[in-house]
Amino acid sequence: MVADDGAPGSDPDTVPDPDDVDAATLLERAGFDADESVLTHRQAEVLALRERGLRQSDIADRLGTSRANVSSVEASARDNVASARETVAFAEALAAPVRVEIEAGTDLYDAPKRVYDACDEAGVKVNQTAPDLMKTIGDRAGDAVRGREVRDRLFVTVDANGQIRVRQP
Repeated sequence: MVADDGAPGSDPDTVPDPDDVDAATLLERAGFDADESVLTHRQAEVLALRERGLRQSDIADRLGTSRANVSSVEASARDNVASARETVAFAEALAAPVRVEIEAGTDLYDAPKRVYDACDEAGVKVNQTAPDLMKTIGDRAGDAVRGREVRDRLFVTVDANGQIRVRQP
């Protein structure tokens, strides 16, 4: 559950007037379609209002529910968005001509050669030097890489245009 009542990244002194934010207009401008989305209409509405700086308590008042309910709806919505992002990353990994698994315990310095070898085999060009590729993998892997050690299994994919993606299963 999202515990605080402040909007993400908002300054408590600059919270907008809840009456000045129209959720229906926000959803329409963003092209929200409940039939095509992984979010319910209520989840999309809560996210739209939160992203515009409204507090959970103001949203609860507007929707005639409790702040705890808004918090729960927001948490579920953010979980759904994270799952959708992972699904897209997985689908892109399946479509990528180059897929390299980097096992836990691997020295990060060994990763570029493995990626370059797989790219050569697939006829895909990577426009990054080995140090740049190590930095890309390290940056995109987050906590899965510490120093030179790959601590958690990673998948590095390269699309036909040489775009590198790194994901943790």
